[in-house]
Amino acid sequence: MKVTSISRKLLTRVLSVYFILTVSVTGIQIIAEYFNTKSHINSELLTLQKTISGSLTRAVWELNTQQAIDISEGLIAIPMIKGITVSDEANKVITQLGEVINESALAEADEIELNSDHQSVSSLSDGLFGHSFPLIFEFSGRTTTVGTVTLLSSNDVIFSRIEVGIYFLIGNAMVKTAFLVFLFSIAFNKLLTQPLHELTEQIKQLDLNDPEASKLHTMNYEKNELNILEDAYNNLIDELVAFKDKLALSQRETNSANDKLDEQNLLLEQEVARKTSSLSSNMLKMELQQKEMLSQQKQLEDENIRRRKTEDTLIATNRELKSSILELSKAQDRLLDAEKMSSLGMLSAEVSHEINTPIGISITSTSYLSDIIGKLEQDVSEQKISKRALESFVNNANHSIELLLNNLTRASELIASFKQVAVDQTNDKVRLINVAKFIDEIIQSLHPKLKKTNHSIKVHCDQTIEIYSHPGAIAQIIINLIINSILHGFENINRGEIDIDITMDHQRLHLRFADNGRGIAPEQLNQLFTPFYTTKSEQGGTGLGTHIIKNLVVDTLNGNIKVQSNLGEGLSYQIDFPDMRYS
Repeated sequence: MKVTSISRKLLTRVLSVYFILTVSVTGIQIIAEYFNTKSHINSELLTLQKTISGSLTRAVWELNTQQAIDISEGLIAIPMIKGITVSDEANKVITQLGEVINESALAEADEIELNSDHQSVSSLSDGLFGHSFPLIFEFSGRTTTVGTVTLLSSNDVIFSRIEVGIYFLIGNAMVKTAFLVFLFSIAFNKLLTQPLHELTEQIKQLDLNDPEASKLHTMNYEKNELNILEDAYNNLIDELVAFKDKLALSQRETNSANDKLDEQNLLLEQEVARKTSSLSSNMLKMELQQKEMLSQQKQLEDENIRRRKTEDTLIATNRELKSSILELSKAQDRLLDAEKMSSLGMLSAEVSHEINTPIGISITSTSYLSDIIGKLEQDVSEQKISKRALESFVNNANHSIELLLNNLTRASELIASFKQVAVDQTNDKVRLINVAKFIDEIIQSLHPKLKKTNHSIKVHCDQTIEIYSHPGAIAQIIINLIINSILHGFENINRGEIDIDITMDHQRLHLRFADNGRGIAPEQLNQLFTPFYTTKSEQGGTGLGTHIIKNLVVDTLNGNIKVQSNLGEGLSYQIDFPDMRYS
């Protein structure tokens, strides 16, 4: 008859329930991780919407197709973005890159959710999802929808982000299950299998000739069912011994002559039984010790195998983490380039608007000059010319020419300043720059934005300071600092002041930028250089301005930056970097 192990059967049932529960919980965690990652990607898409909507709206409104294509190419380079479509107000596609949700798939979308400023779209067949939002241009207090933008991501992005997490959850569940199996096996073997085996072996050694020597003696000091079984068996032995004593007494009464001989034989048999029992006990202990040694050897082999597997997993995980860090670094560089181009685009739009004023005045003066010349020709042809008319013509002509020269010179200076700043911002080459003159050119390029306010900028710099450095990085730093002061520091302040102090010491340029704005709190100061941290997210802020400043100072210029601020006491930056000809 086949014997079924109670401990093995009980262990199988317990571990089966635990395995089913572990698989279910792990599956739920993976599904939750999927939806959580998808929600996070949707949030990132919404953040990108706020970041690019302004520049794309301006490009579509001004029919600047190339700028729209450049912005789209910058976005499609982000690993999270799998597709982008930009169309005008007539739904005519301006640019379309990457994946696209066709009309039939869009009709079968499993999730369409309308909000005030965007529409979520998805496709089960293509594994795509994303947002479609309108491009709204504000002009003279009125808003006009000039086009739409669709940003798409895919399930592949989600799976690539949670792949390591899935492996960790599965590995964690496997390790816990293996450990539980190992723990339960030891517990069942120690508490049930071994005690039952010992009781069985002792019961098998029952000697009817010497029942007293066959009593059960276990090493288990806990009161449980095995102790009850042991006590019952020992009571049975005691009754058997008592019965045997009565039988021996009867035999002594009937055959008193053989009592002594029987006693001697009984003593001899008892002595042999004791020695045999002692020998058997020693053999049993040796067998148990041998089994324990084999079990320990097996445990050591299993532990070595588990450690090798863990080491291989850690090596693979480390390799994947290095790859992920490299990808994140590349994505950060793309975001920095996109932020530079966005800043340059806004600066270009404002400079273009500023140039329109002197050019418009020049056109008006030219038209007026043409009219008075025509009138003079008419008077000459009709011979009605007089000295007073000639003097009036000369005065008006000189005034018109003076207006033309002044305004065209103004437009030329704006174009030259913007051209130099734009070239420096898009060119990473090192060149010799006169710091004072270069700072004046940067502030001149920001004049269209500054003239709308009552704020003032004071620059203190020796006109002879010249260094070899990255002019584009310096321009980007100064522009971002000034714009941050205008947008954040001078909020609700009518007349703000900005002081820029520049000195040269031991081949290092020291730049102190300070404003008298409202300052920031200590807890916000600790987050100032954190990427995407902004207090103007609802107004389109990206939180990359100060992060870009720190990267340019530390990485590009090989310098240092420190910041100090208190609420109501303004904000100041201490920046220093070396002259690269001495680096």
